[in-house]
Amino acid sequence: MHGGDEVVTAPAGPPQPLDWKFSQVFGERTAGEEVQEVDIISAIEFDKTGDHLATGDRGGRVVLFERTDTKDHGVSRRDLERMDYLISRHPEFRYKTEFQSHEPEFDYLKSLEIEEKINKIRWCQTANSALFLLSTNDKTIKFWKVQEKKVKKISDMNLDPSKAVGNGSIASSSNSSSPKPCLANGSSLGGSYNYLSHDFSFPPGGLPSLHLPVVVTSQETNLVARCRRVYGHAHDYHINSISNNSDGETFISADDLRINLWNLEISNQSFNIVDVKPANMEDLTEVITSAEFHPTHCNMLAYSSSKGSIRLIDLRQSALCDSHAKLFEEPEAPGSRSFFTEIIASISDIKFAKDGRYILSRDYMTLKLWDINMDSGPVATFQVHEYLRPKLCDLYENDSIFDKFECCLSGDGLRVATGSYSNLFRVFGCAPGSTEATTLEASKNPMRRQVQTPSRPSRPLSSITRVVRRGTETPGVDANGNSFDFTTKLLHLAWHPTENSIACAAANSLYMYYA
Repeated sequence: MHGGDEVVTAPAGPPQPLDWKFSQVFGERTAGEEVQEVDIISAIEFDKTGDHLATGDRGGRVVLFERTDTKDHGVSRRDLERMDYLISRHPEFRYKTEFQSHEPEFDYLKSLEIEEKINKIRWCQTANSALFLLSTNDKTIKFWKVQEKKVKKISDMNLDPSKAVGNGSIASSSNSSSPKPCLANGSSLGGSYNYLSHDFSFPPGGLPSLHLPVVVTSQETNLVARCRRVYGHAHDYHINSISNNSDGETFISADDLRINLWNLEISNQSFNIVDVKPANMEDLTEVITSAEFHPTHCNMLAYSSSKGSIRLIDLRQSALCDSHAKLFEEPEAPGSRSFFTEIIASISDIKFAKDGRYILSRDYMTLKLWDINMDSGPVATFQVHEYLRPKLCDLYENDSIFDKFECCLSGDGLRVATGSYSNLFRVFGCAPGSTEATTLEASKNPMRRQVQTPSRPSRPLSSITRVVRRGTETPGVDANGNSFDFTTKLLHLAWHPTENSIACAAANSLYMYYA
C-alpha cells in the first residue's frame, strides 16, 4: 500500500496437491496368477482428444479403449450449458477393439529374430469417423485405420432342407428304396448319388428356378482394423521412437544412430535427417535414445542421447541436420564422476509440453524440466531414485540400471509424472512455488504407500536458479517398511491431454486414476 486507494493483491499461490483416486483397471491379475510374457504392456498413448486410449503389448497386439462418460446419454448440449452447476464426471473407459499389429519375423540376411513387441504407438488425425494410428516394433512401422463397417449378410436361399423340394420327397441315406438313376450309357451314378442323397433328391425335370443368394447390408456394425501402409527396411538398428508432425502429413522414426522423416502417404521412401554413425564404429561414443517433434512448429524436433544431452534441430537449416540449433545438457559436478555416471545419465524418454515451451526428460535417477529458451541447464530437477545410489552396483549386475522409464506432462503443464519400482509412480508439481511430490502405487488403493513429504521451497520456472525436488524417499523401503521390488517396475504411463487423469501399466494390467 503506497497511499490513496491503491491495493496490492498478493500473487496467487501454487496449486494444491492433487488427491488421486482409483478409476478403473483392465486385465487385473488374481493373487498368484502368473503373467504371460506376451501380455505385458509395452506402450500406452492417449489421442489428442483424450477420448481414445491405445495400448500395445509384447505379443504384438494393439488394444483400443474409448471413453464412455463424456457421452451425454440423450441430454442435449444446450441443456447441459444451461445447468448452472459443475458436473464432475468420473472418467470411464471401455474396451473397444484389438488387433494383431505385428508378428514375429526372421531376418535371414542378418540371422536375426525380430520380435513382435510394440515399442511405440502414436495417434494420427481422424477422418470420416475413422481412427488412424502408427505402431512400430524394432524394425517395421505400420499405419492402421480402424473403422466401423456395416455387417453384410447372405439372404435366404430357396433350398431349405427342412421343407419338401420338387416332388415332395426328401431322400434318405443309402437305405432308400428308390432305384438308382442311370446315365445314358446305362452306368449307375453309384457313390456320387449316395453323396447327393444325403442332401436332397432332385425332381426329374430339375428345379424350375434357382434363386442365387443375395448379399444384403444389415444395420449391425463391426469394428474393422486395416493396415493401410507398411514402412519397412529403413532402420539397421532398433526403432526406439516415432513421432507425428503437427503438419499432419509427416512423421519421424528414430533408431540408435539415425532419424528418418516419412510422408504418411509414401511407404517406400524416407529421408535420413540425422545420422550420428561415425565412419569407424569404434569411435562411437553416444546413441540416440528418444526423438519427438515440436507440438506446433512443424520444422522443429528434439532428440536425446545416451550421454544425457538433448539436441533441438531445425529442419529449415539443412537437409541433413547433423548440426543442432540448440544443445541442452547439465554440466557435470567436479569430483562426482564414477563408473556409473554415463549409464545413469542416459535419457530414456523426452516429451514436449503442450505449448512447446518446455521439454521433460527422464534419466535413471531424475526427471528434468528444460526451457527451450535457456540452454544453460534444466529449470527444475526432480529426484526419483536417489535412494538407489548406494545400490548401483547390484542394479548393474541384474541389468535393472538399463531400465527405460517413460515420463509425461499434464495438459496444463503444471505437473509431471514418471514410473518407478514396486509398481510405484510419482507426480511432481512444477508450477512456481509448488512443493507437490506424490508417490502412488498402481493398485486399487493408490495412496497405500503415500508418505507426507516435508515442504521444500521452490523457485519459479523463469528463475535462473535451478530447482531440485525430492520425492518420498527412504533408503530401499516404502512407507510400510517393505523393501522395494526391482522385478516389478512401472515403465509406461500417459497423462490425459485435457484432464488430470493418468493411465499406467503394471505388467499386463492397465490402471487408470483421476484427481
